[in-house]
Order: sequence, then C-alpha cells, then structure tokens
Amino acid sequence: MKEDKKMVTIIVEGTPHEWPKDEITYAEVVTLEVPNYSQHPEITYSVKYKNGHGNKPEGVLSPGASVKVKEGEVFSVSETGQS
Repeated sequence: MKEDKKMVTIIVEGTPHEWPKDEITYAEVVTLEVPNYSQHPEITYSVKYKNGHGNKPEGVLSPGASVKVKEGEVFSVSETGQS
C-alpha cells in the first residue's frame, strides 16, 4: 500500500472532507455534498471554488472538469435545476 498520498482537508458547503488526491472532479465534489447525485443525472449543479492553487485560486468547476486541490480549498455546490 502506498503511503505517499497525503490527505488534504477541503470544505464543501461548510463541511470539511479529507481528500486523498491531487485533483478532484466536478462529480466528486457534487457527490460529497449530494451523496445520491449519481442517481439523479438530470439535476445540474453549479460548483464554485476558492482558496485554490496558485495561478487559478478561484473559479467555476464545470461538469467533466477537475481542479487541483489544496489544503483549505473551499467549494460551494448549488442546484441549478433542469438544464
């Protein structure tokens, strides 16, 4: 078992989550906030982040995209309704 993956704490909608990766995807962020997300693909969410990495410390995470995570990064997830 590899021990070189370090955990970071990210904040999703005010809740801290330990995350073992260098990156997190749109679907992974939404699933942390909405555990049954995968059963409801018709619902779209707006995912924003701040306190992120260097050249892009804040922005919007689009479906299918991923972003590098860092300690203390903050994500907000809000339902946008039907697309």
